[in-house]
Amino acid sequence: MLQPPHGQMTVGYILTPLPGFPIEQCSPNEAPTFEITYTIPSGIQGPLNPCPGQPYTGTVRKAYLPNNSEGKYVLQLLRRAFEDQHVFTIGKSTTTGTDNVVTWNDIHHKTNITGGSENFGYPDPTYLLRVRQELSDKGYT
Repeated sequence: MLQPPHGQMTVGYILTPLPGFPIEQCSPNEAPTFEITYTIPSGIQGPLNPCPGQPYTGTVRKAYLPNNSEGKYVLQLLRRAFEDQHVFTIGKSTTTGTDNVVTWNDIHHKTNITGGSENFGYPDPTYLLRVRQELSDKGYT
């Protein structure tokens, strides 16, 4: 199943460093954190979605990566996966139980700056390695 069309992925910077990634490890003269904003509008499901012809609810999601060499590499892979429509899908929300909504498509994102892995945040020392493996499993290396 493909991610719905007409989505946008924008990347900005924030001044808050991510726990586990000291500012000294980040790219010099740049903000220490990438903030990715995904915007997927609501629409009608296509033939490759679970309920063709039925409406689905879009989403706006934010995710965070360190602005260092590894974070930049993961960002490039995520951008390619998004352009190929592999970051999101339409299905049932694991959070709300609602059907026919835009959900993540098995590529984990850090949606909080803090809180650790149990809260989808940092610190999480193995996150970049894990997300690279998830991207590799989908053909992005």
